[in-house]
Amino acid sequence: MQKIVIGLAALAFASGASAQTAAPAPGFVQAINPAREQPQAAPVTPAQQRTIDRLQAAALQSDHAYEIVEDLVTQVGPRLAASEAEARARDWAVAMLRANGLSNVRIEPFTIPYWDATREEAHIVGANGERAMVAAALGGSPSTPEGGVTAEVVRFADMAALEAAPASAVSGRIVFIDEHMNRAQDGAGYGVAVRKRGRCAPVAQGKGAVGCLIRAVGTDTHRFAHQGGSSRQADGASLPAMSISPADADVLANLVQRGAVRVRLDIRADIRDNAQSGNVIAEIRGRERPDEIVLLAAHLDSWDMGQGAIDDGAGVAIITAAARLIRELPSRPRRTIRILLAGSEENGVHGGAAYGRAHANENHIVALESDFGAGRVWRFDTRFSDSAMPYARAFQRTLAPLGILPGNNEADGGADVGAIRQAGAPVVDLSQDGSDYFDYHHTPDDTLYAIDPAALRQNVAAWATFVYLAADSDWVFRDPPAAAAAH
Repeated sequence: MQKIVIGLAALAFASGASAQTAAPAPGFVQAINPAREQPQAAPVTPAQQRTIDRLQAAALQSDHAYEIVEDLVTQVGPRLAASEAEARARDWAVAMLRANGLSNVRIEPFTIPYWDATREEAHIVGANGERAMVAAALGGSPSTPEGGVTAEVVRFADMAALEAAPASAVSGRIVFIDEHMNRAQDGAGYGVAVRKRGRCAPVAQGKGAVGCLIRAVGTDTHRFAHQGGSSRQADGASLPAMSISPADADVLANLVQRGAVRVRLDIRADIRDNAQSGNVIAEIRGRERPDEIVLLAAHLDSWDMGQGAIDDGAGVAIITAAARLIRELPSRPRRTIRILLAGSEENGVHGGAAYGRAHANENHIVALESDFGAGRVWRFDTRFSDSAMPYARAFQRTLAPLGILPGNNEADGGADVGAIRQAGAPVVDLSQDGSDYFDYHHTPDDTLYAIDPAALRQNVAAWATFVYLAADSDWVFRDPPAAAAAH
């Protein structure tokens, strides 16, 4: 999951009476003066409201989304980017989407550099022998020389400390960044903590280091080493880089305080220049405005220590189950609903970029992604033009019965719709409760046990509500071309 988490900001949303019973979100500034008239919301027709009520009731009574993710985990399992397992997942997705009544189902192929760690070991080396740590090679890490690389460890509290360190303190050593991650409902701690995963290797290599270790990017205390992508230097060179579990990071930090410590890293990586990946696309074609697209995204690949259940099998299931509910309505919505199951997100958002290259010139009315697990949706964020804010308030009113609070107008949309957002498409976030998401993220615990079926049902209800209303209206969420050109 590579979604960028945006900090909370105030937005003068108005919610319906049912939403006023809920407490404001932590950090949410109530920008509406209670003594004033509530800001205007665009009207929702009685027929649309009846359909929304029907969709929400059906979603909250159905475990179809859980059945989808359960089938993905059972039939395919972990799905490393561009691997044979990811290819099986694409075939599975085509059959699954067709079975759910979607049309124009196809695979749009692309190629990417392939990476897979076939050996990933880290040992503390001492006079009395070696002590194994629980470690995972970071995506993109090269192999070490035969027998591994052994060197003294130099510890830094965070990336800023490494960046400020002189080369003399780093050269010839293995850098260890011992930064902890803070737990937050909106996942805000991830954006800070994940910097070390992408920046440790290139910065340390520039200062002459021979390897890089990071404390796992997660909020759990389990003896897991969270997986994730690293970064390469511009010339293609890279430094052996690994994540170690919180417990092993504690031990290593304690030993460093007591004196010099040596560590051996041993990595074998299967690296190929061109490997096959692809996106899976499906649609509910609009009955009146088929060229206007409401884009729903999730990613199909996963890291391979767990099952890929919450990252991002849950997202695949949520958007598909929501689309099926809309497909089963007596009449199709006015606009086209398009599903994007993106390939190879985890190691570089390749699927989202490929979709952007192929489809950026199409008319995307709005885009959104489900890629933050299976926690309940608790906040609704938009990135609309000022003129479209009455529509944002209308969406909020329809979502309020599901316990969803007003958010801000700084939505990110998600990694796999990033290229479409850059092309000008408005985006929204149905923001999930991520309080415990990073306990499971990129670990062996990313399994079906991490999914609460009731929370999954609420997600489907929220997605069906937003997607139906966006697709069955003529609302436009960006400035008209003339107004946009004048800004």
